[in-house]
Amino acid sequence: VQLQASGGGLVQAGGSLKLTCAASGRTFRSIAWFRQAPGKEREFVAAVVKDGGRKFYGDSIKGRFTVSRDNAKNTLYLEMNTLKPEDTAVYSCAAGDPIISAVSAFEVYRYWGQGTQVTVSS
Repeated sequence: VQLQASGGGLVQAGGSLKLTCAASGRTFRSIAWFRQAPGKEREFVAAVVKDGGRKFYGDSIKGRFTVSRDNAKNTLYLEMNTLKPEDTAVYSCAAGDPIISAVSAFEVYRYWGQGTQVTVSS
């Protein structure tokens, strides 16, 4: 199993970026994005559950980020709009088979990608 995250970079506040997480090896019930800024705890960003395509978002990014999943490609996308300096973090994708009530808990994800840096300048 491999997760390959890409799409990070440097952007000015108010700008946009799109992250991609390509999973290989098997299909997963849930693929999610988490982020971690220096000195802060890991934070849930978004996830999509395979069955039914239900989407979940963290409170701090609701209305600005959109998550989507291409099941045929086993790939997760994160469109990030109206970026703020506080969105600066390493964004990592994770895959697993959690129950619905646990999709935002990083502990339930067994597989993790390498992370991609997102930096938003003010």
